[in-house]
Parts: sequence; C-alpha cells; structure tokens
Amino acid sequence: MQRTIVTYGLISGVIIILGMIATIVFSAQHSLWLGYLIMLVGLSAILLAIKSHRDKVLGGVIKFWPAFLIGLGVAVVAGIAYVAIWEAYLAITHYRFMDEYTASILASKKAEGLSGAAYAKLAAEMAEMKKSYANPLYRMPMTFIEIFPVGLLVALVSAALVRNPRFLPAKA
Repeated sequence: MQRTIVTYGLISGVIIILGMIATIVFSAQHSLWLGYLIMLVGLSAILLAIKSHRDKVLGGVIKFWPAFLIGLGVAVVAGIAYVAIWEAYLAITHYRFMDEYTASILASKKAEGLSGAAYAKLAAEMAEMKKSYANPLYRMPMTFIEIFPVGLLVALVSAALVRNPRFLPAKA
C-alpha cells in the first residue's frame, strides 16, 4: 500500500507542478481556474491508486475507509512533491515569481482603471504579500494548502466510487 501511495503521489505532484510551471512560463496571465483544473487532472491519480490497490492487492473489493486513507496518503505525497518542486522552481528562477506576479496584478488593475488611494492600498497589500511570501515558513505551508483541499475532495469522491466493485471493474 505504501508503494502505491508514494508512486501515485509522486506522479500526481509532478503532473501538477509541470502543468503549473508551463502555464507560468507560456502564459502572461495566471488563471486561478486553470490552476485548479490542472490540480484536478493531476490528482486523478488518487482514483487510479485506489483502483490499482483494490484490483491488484484486494481482489477487486475495498471498503470506504481503507480507500479513503489511500487517497489521503496520495494527496499528502502529491502535496509534498508539489511544495518541493515549487521550491526548486523558485530557487532556479531566483525567486522572481512573486515580483512578476505582483507586477502583473498591479498592471491589470491599473489597466482596469484603478487609481489613487485604491491603487496605493492594493500596492501596499501586494508589497506585504511579497514580504510574507519571502519567508519559507509562510510560503511552504501556503503552497501545500493550495493543493491539499482539492486532494482531500478527490480522495473522498474516489473512495466513494471505487468501493463499489462494479465501478471500473478489474479486468479478468
């Protein structure tokens, strides 16, 4: 079970972070919805992990709680992989992400017509966010919290589905 959790968790984390980095590198805009869609696609490995364990180890039958625990384990490993690869990406790019992100937000708000005190307030909030994000004790848990709730939801749904042996039955 542990091998399944680690394998599928690492696969999931790598898929997600590569998708996220691709959107950062190849797109001038950062879409929240696209980010969560990429997470959902990568975390579909949770369903595959539970199904694999059910079919290969348990003979095609699994109860909800063991299935949920496998899914939870994959979500935790995927989250840790996501954080580790994100930290490596930040180091490789000399931690420019937050500078570019805040500049992008400020430019888009200015283009929308935000000015004066409202713009100054937003600029101050973005500067505070950059300062907080520079601290790895803040940044790493925040990065983990980006992905883990999605993994938790996918684990719940996957465990509920895969506990039914008629759902994606094992091949004879």
